[in-house]
Amino acid sequence: MTRDEVGTLTRLKAYRAIVDELIASHRGRIFNTAGDSVVADFVSAVDTVQCAVAVQVALATENVGGTADEAMQFRIGVHVGDVMVDGSNLLGDCVNIAARLESLTEPGAICVSAIVRDRLATSYQ
Repeated sequence: MTRDEVGTLTRLKAYRAIVDELIASHRGRIFNTAGDSVVADFVSAVDTVQCAVAVQVALATENVGGTADEAMQFRIGVHVGDVMVDGSNLLGDCVNIAARLESLTEPGAICVSAIVRDRLATSYQ
């Protein structure tokens, strides 16, 4: 943003359009956004992780051909658990844990909790 506010905002909007479409196509619902963050809810852990992988692949593809200054990478944290819906907001420990996982993740990567890993292992046996 410091070097090119208008260009950064334009790219962010384009990337968010990609992310929003992938969330919808994986049976997800966007609950909250702020800047470059998105809080979304999915039907299953499998849908969530498949969407997260699709997002990272699509954004990496979008970055190809641009300069290093133009590239955007997002961190994704995934957790499964009970949530509360309050209007257009999603609340609860599940959301807090996913946010903490996201903050531990390298740019362009996905971090899943142990419960998500275990559910994926069960789903693919």
